[in-house]
Amino acid sequence: MVSNAAGIYTMKYRVVFRERSDRAGERADDPPSFLEPELDDETVLDSVFVGRTQPDALHSSDSIEEDDDFLSLGAEIWEYDIAEGKDEDFKAALRNSGMVMEFEPMQEEDEPAS
Repeated sequence: MVSNAAGIYTMKYRVVFRERSDRAGERADDPPSFLEPELDDETVLDSVFVGRTQPDALHSSDSIEEDDDFLSLGAEIWEYDIAEGKDEDFKAALRNSGMVMEFEPMQEEDEPAS
């Protein structure tokens, strides 16, 4: 658990979402939006986009070819600050979203120095 500036204890999680891409390799859906309906307004205190991996199907032409559509999945990585006592609700929502590939709680040493 980490204490934020207001003295509130939170859990921090790193979440990897599955992301579909269009033929140009651009994002075809918004993975975190699949998580939002599963949560109440008090669970997530903050979220930060960390990065994105490109789909395996992108070739030197920077487009996905017709026979590579099944390779049009990439990943988005986000970090979430979760309110004290809400981590089980958050983990249940991650499992129910259908878009989460993996998630893990972060330790204080995983966080960047301020």
